[in-house]
Amino acid sequence: MDTNKLRNILNILFLILAVAAVITYFVIGKEDFTTFLYVCGAAIFVKVMEFFIRFTNR
Repeated sequence: MDTNKLRNILNILFLILAVAAVITYFVIGKEDFTTFLYVCGAAIFVKVMEFFIRFTNR
């Protein structure tokens, strides 16, 4: 797979997870904060993977 296409897919997935984290934070709130942390952690993980792909394929 082309690295630019993979990076675009990872960026779209990151944006979706970031929006889901914000929604989770405001909807669930303090009732279940761990769900927010899991969603936010997944978004950060996807962004870090995209970061590594960007800087290792120069």
